[in-house]
Amino acid sequence: MATETPPLLPYAVDRSVDYKGFSSSGGWKCAFLIIGVEIAERSAYYGISGNLITYLTGPLGQSTVTAAENLNLWSGTAWLLPLLGAFVADSFLGRYRTIIVAAFIYILGLSLLTLSAVLPSVRAYDCQSADTIQLCSPDPSLILFFVALYLVAFGQGGFRPCVQAFGADQFDGQDPEERKSRSSFFNWWNFGMSAGVIVILPFLNYIQDNLNWGFGFGIPCVVMAVSLVIFLLGTKMYRYSIRREEEHPFLRIGRVLVKAIRNWRISPAVSFKEDASCIVSRQNSEQFEFLNKALLEISGSEDSWMACTPREVEEAKAVLRLVPIWTSCLIFATVGSQVGTFFTKQARTMNRSISERLEFPAASIQLTIPLAIVVLVPIYDRVFVPVARRLTGEHSGITMLQRIGTGLFSSVLAMAVAALVEMKRLKTAEEHGLVDMPNVTIPMSGWWLIPQLVLLGAADVFTIIGLQEFFYDQVPSELKSVGLALFLSVLGVGNFLSGFLISIIDKTTGKDGDDSWFANNLNRAHLDYFYWILAVLSVVQLVAFLYFSKSYIYKRASIV
Repeated sequence: MATETPPLLPYAVDRSVDYKGFSSSGGWKCAFLIIGVEIAERSAYYGISGNLITYLTGPLGQSTVTAAENLNLWSGTAWLLPLLGAFVADSFLGRYRTIIVAAFIYILGLSLLTLSAVLPSVRAYDCQSADTIQLCSPDPSLILFFVALYLVAFGQGGFRPCVQAFGADQFDGQDPEERKSRSSFFNWWNFGMSAGVIVILPFLNYIQDNLNWGFGFGIPCVVMAVSLVIFLLGTKMYRYSIRREEEHPFLRIGRVLVKAIRNWRISPAVSFKEDASCIVSRQNSEQFEFLNKALLEISGSEDSWMACTPREVEEAKAVLRLVPIWTSCLIFATVGSQVGTFFTKQARTMNRSISERLEFPAASIQLTIPLAIVVLVPIYDRVFVPVARRLTGEHSGITMLQRIGTGLFSSVLAMAVAALVEMKRLKTAEEHGLVDMPNVTIPMSGWWLIPQLVLLGAADVFTIIGLQEFFYDQVPSELKSVGLALFLSVLGVGNFLSGFLISIIDKTTGKDGDDSWFANNLNRAHLDYFYWILAVLSVVQLVAFLYFSKSYIYKRASIV
């Protein structure tokens, strides 16, 4: 095989080589370096998103509902764009080059975001005098802010799925020991990412809340630049996957779907074209049975290029099986989106004193989730998995779907606790006559929010990490970046669902001058009702997930 440089080895498949074309590369040394890259990138991302609700309602002067809708829209876009980035990586540029290009877009977006925060903004009072009100042109700094924000979304859309898939590529899924290491990699990936957020987020929250937003946005820009430098340092050590000389999986799967649709009226009595080397198993054949018609041959047909093999049909079924699992996790993502919006706004109304002169920033309550992950991941990886492995024989202790389902149950408990805590907060405000004093701190400790956040942290250890491994493992080998992008798209659609629910409920409950459930004065709002709705939806989601997972057939190792 000819030796190629990393940028010319873009595709993931069966065999991997280093930058010189040899196979002795990858492993934990490279994986830990890539985890370091992700720690820097996530620190930059959450350094922006973690306190964005405060920036929108503070310096930009938006209402709570508008700010929450804008944040959910941006977050949803940021989590859906990985589908585009992953498609570009798996079809054209490859993971290595996509990561580098995306990093430069990311850094550009963060630079412009910093610039927007230091530019003077045009306010309403700048456009009026004592006698007249003049029309103002759009605020350039506001336009720059949103352009920069969506550039950051584009950058992370290419960076996030590719860098995680590239890290998992450092292990051979066909080797039993390396397969165990790859499963462990997803645990330590999230451990490192959470640890990095814990370190930088309080520091950035303090700067943004008390010193300067320009400085608070500028530091993530520097951190992202460091992330790119760290990634480039490992170029000569990485394991690069190479592509087989065959048709792209999108084309293969698309051909199966088209052929099955064209043959849907044909009787199964017509003989199947069988491939002696790959016969569809009886169990697989009975699931998504309509796709089996893609194997039918019509006498005298000239569409020989449309011929499908049993292996290709099974590959298409493997992708379709992901859809019910993907759908039944969307409410989980909707629940998670409340942390950076309403949970943070609640914390701002509560007593956050650490001492007589010191209080923690409201956005810092979000650190509870990564703290829970940092504590629970080592226990899960080093204690639970080895014990469960001996009991079940599974290389990862429990199956991926069992892991995901456990986290979904934890999220149900989290929303029930969140509703109860909010009921107590509202009652405390009423008892102390603070209902119409939204700027006065309620004599209720912000620590009351910790239990629901710990439960969400536990949910992340099970569901988020489980989904990452599931979507990476269950897609064809050439589509590993797309697989992880599908996981991220769950978070994106969940954020859009959150924004949609908030908008509908706000318009419905705020009619006729009444206070909506999301009134700017949270003491007159009813976030508790909203949390109960999410708790009920989470129960429905869990039931649907258990139903779909019961009939799920895991992809065979031969389907690559």
